[in-house]
Amino acid sequence: MDTWQKILQASITRPAQITPRFGIDPTPLDAVADQYPMRITPYYLSLIREVNDPIWRQAVPDAAELHDSICVTDPLDEENQSPVPNLVHRYPDRALFLVCAECAMYCRFCTRKRKVGTSAMHRETGRQRLAAALAYLRRTPAIHDVLVSGGDPLLLPDEELSWLLTQLRAIPHLEIIRIGSRVPCTLPQRVTVKLARLLKQFHPLYLNTHFNHPRELTPLAAQACARLADAGIPLGNQTVLLKGVNDNPAVIRELMRGLVRIRVKPYYLFQADLTQGTDHFRTPVETGLAIMKSLIGHTSGLATPTFALDAPGGGGKIPLAPAYVDSLGSTLRFTTYQGTPCSYPNPE
Repeated sequence: MDTWQKILQASITRPAQITPRFGIDPTPLDAVADQYPMRITPYYLSLIREVNDPIWRQAVPDAAELHDSICVTDPLDEENQSPVPNLVHRYPDRALFLVCAECAMYCRFCTRKRKVGTSAMHRETGRQRLAAALAYLRRTPAIHDVLVSGGDPLLLPDEELSWLLTQLRAIPHLEIIRIGSRVPCTLPQRVTVKLARLLKQFHPLYLNTHFNHPRELTPLAAQACARLADAGIPLGNQTVLLKGVNDNPAVIRELMRGLVRIRVKPYYLFQADLTQGTDHFRTPVETGLAIMKSLIGHTSGLATPTFALDAPGGGGKIPLAPAYVDSLGSTLRFTTYQGTPCSYPNPE
């Protein structure tokens, strides 16, 4: 068994395993963990400083998860856009391939709380569980880009991951393979030299990871990202705006600059999805717009993500941006990032 697998086995899966050290009663949290699985790696647990800090809020169950009357089970309508099990085909040229039901940590704000970490995702076992999705990809030449996600695909053993990527790379019309993984943040020990060498065989391969707070940018996380970047894998980051975690300009600015330092390009800043059990994390859209205004022009464009909302009902990602345009006609009148009025003659 590899070191990362031993670390994963030692994960916290019940509130009573951590509440004594923080002096709180686990009883209110037990019912939450019964409905929405709990898993915190020893590594990520070590980043928690106190109850309800930004790391705690992402990892530890909260009674508010069971008292959400606003959000819905499947906010992005993935089930109705799934032509075969484990595959979502929303955009004409892209598909989402759900290859693993597990994550190193079950984030409390997860958009797939309904199924990740439960038996609801994969009812079959072994490679057979992915057969229908692979067949769909092979017979759908309009798909040029596949996002391998889950759960977390990097929790697959190296041999299974190699098999899967070999199957995908053998499909002629699949030009791009992307992997979505939070293990560089929650279980960086998984990103071994061997794994980086394996992934390097399947270019063009991209990886989007998920850091939400500057305290997650540890030396171990930086080492994991460096191994991937050194293997020629372009890295992007998708951050979710979360109340009490990162919903202020200073935190996001520090996070974005820190990501660029470890060779991870800020890609998206997401408005939180309307996922059942996560309403207590949602922030006003105005908060995100104000954060973007604090970034645009005040830090490098390389460190500035796209603020976006994944439209409820499966409408896709919608970019959101602060308003700079005042009027548009023969002359574009706008306001600069410094608040100065400006104009530009608009060609016919």
